[in-house]
Amino acid sequence: MADSAETVKKTVDTATAQVKASAEKAQAQAEKMQAAGAQAFREAADKSVAGLTELNAEGKKNLEAVVASATAAQKGVEALSAQTVAYGKKSWEDSVAAAQSLAAARSVQELVELQTSWAKSAAETYLSEVTKMTDVFTASVKDSFKPINERVTASVEKFQAAR
Repeated sequence: MADSAETVKKTVDTATAQVKASAEKAQAQAEKMQAAGAQAFREAADKSVAGLTELNAEGKKNLEAVVASATAAQKGVEALSAQTVAYGKKSWEDSVAAAQSLAAARSVQELVELQTSWAKSAAETYLSEVTKMTDVFTASVKDSFKPINERVTASVEKFQAAR
């Protein structure tokens, strides 16, 4: 009986030692898994923060581009407005001067010649002003879209580099 008690004790001790070793091994593996999970979570959080920071910087650059675009458009509108007012004033003055010279005409032939000369001059001036306004408008549109085009180009390059 003593042998059987001894055998049972040894079996219990061996089983206890094996359970204890298995428990320690399981605990070590659980700690490794927890550490790996925490590390993966930290890395994902860091990447998310970095991504949000980059997104915020890109958003700021985009807003700056929109503001620059609106500023350029406003300058273009101001230039067109000033040019239109100047043309309107000059056209009015030329029309008044033409009316005075037409009123001073001494014959129908002189009246027709003055009127023809004024009409030709008015048409040439109008076409010249339209050309100038078209040039100003075209330059204004280019200047207005330039900051936005630069941002689109930068974004496309960034996306292509990320591939």
